[in-house]
Amino acid sequence: MASSSSRVASLRLLLISLVVTTLFNIVLAGKFYQEFDVTWGDGRGKILNNGDLLTLSLDKASGSGFQSKNEYLFGKIDMQLKLVAGNSAGTVTAYYLSSKGSTWDEIDFEFLGNLSGDPYILHTNVFSQGKGNREQQFYLWFDPTADFHTYSILWNPQRIVFSVDGTPIREFKNAESIGVPFPKSQPMRIYSSLWNADDWATRGGLVKTDWTQAPFTASYRNFKADACIWSSGSSSCSSTSTSPSATSSSSAAGSWMSQELDSTSQERMRWVQKNYRIYNYCSDTKRFPQGLPPECNMS
Repeated sequence: MASSSSRVASLRLLLISLVVTTLFNIVLAGKFYQEFDVTWGDGRGKILNNGDLLTLSLDKASGSGFQSKNEYLFGKIDMQLKLVAGNSAGTVTAYYLSSKGSTWDEIDFEFLGNLSGDPYILHTNVFSQGKGNREQQFYLWFDPTADFHTYSILWNPQRIVFSVDGTPIREFKNAESIGVPFPKSQPMRIYSSLWNADDWATRGGLVKTDWTQAPFTASYRNFKADACIWSSGSSSCSSTSTSPSATSSSSAAGSWMSQELDSTSQERMRWVQKNYRIYNYCSDTKRFPQGLPPECNMS
């Protein structure tokens, strides 16, 4: 009898734990109308499904875009995207963090469309104090138009890591010790837009947007930010703690603040870079005849 009672008690505890965890994750994931504003596009950006889905569309008259209500200074940002299907040549879906001003910081994902059957190009870049020119480009190992996939930015004082479905594809380390500025003092908002860039996006502008395929649509869901929110000149992460605000869903809150790539993650990143990276500015000696940027010489 005692054994039966203890089993019932254990089951109750498990159920309570599951309910609390589920509620916690729902709160943390947030709703798009709570976290973002559609900022341009004259109705082409839509928040749907009670705030769980956001879509951007592009036609010949205009694209569309949104931005986060909050500014962040360090964090781990996840967003699931499903990109424009079919003939997406000439279109660009941009998803990035950026500050304002002439010496802005920026961390970029850009998805360059292509003809039906040809792969998307995932373009990444890092700007610090208004200077970019740090492009790396990749093909993806799946069809990014068939389903949603998670694109993540880890940004802490030591490094920036770009990941796709949990697999790191690029790491930009803090190289201030050798004179390379690093984004660490300017809070950034999250932005995304879908726009026409057929003057350069596909094969250097040779392939133009086919407007008979419009409207083009990209979809977003499951936004999550383990992050320090910047408001009124101060961070939600106290100076004595790396714990993020209530937006955190990490069981070890704030672990991302000092996170680095372990050996397994480094191996997975090397696999992606060996098999799917198609451009690396650190290998482009023709572009930098006076010598590669100093961070390229870091191990």
